[in-house]
Amino acid sequence: MNADANAINWFEIPAIELERAKDFYEGIFKINMDFMDNGEMKMYVFPMDPSSGKVSGGIAASEFHEPAQSGGPLLYLNANPSIDLVLKRIEENGGKILIPKTRISEDVGFMAFFRDSEGNTIGLHANG
Repeated sequence: MNADANAINWFEIPAIELERAKDFYEGIFKINMDFMDNGEMKMYVFPMDPSSGKVSGGIAASEFHEPAQSGGPLLYLNANPSIDLVLKRIEENGGKILIPKTRISEDVGFMAFFRDSEGNTIGLHANG
């Protein structure tokens, strides 16, 4: 791997009901997601700028995507500028806060865990 490359370059969060999952993530982050239909896989993509080199991804439904409440990799989504704003929207959009805002360290910022509308356990990270 190129030392300058991101270790992760794409992510897909599994969805059982794709429209419900889209509504959940649009609701907690106050964004608009674009729909992609690749035949066997349907997906809503988080806003991204492909030329930025930043990691992005989406929520996906296919025979290969199965939500996981425990075990497996844990994905952290960017909740900047304020993790508090995102946490406030989780339950009103059908999710559940599992671990509230917790300081990691002075230099690294804060984290929290939540369960999304599809049953996935997801992490949040923010500087403030």
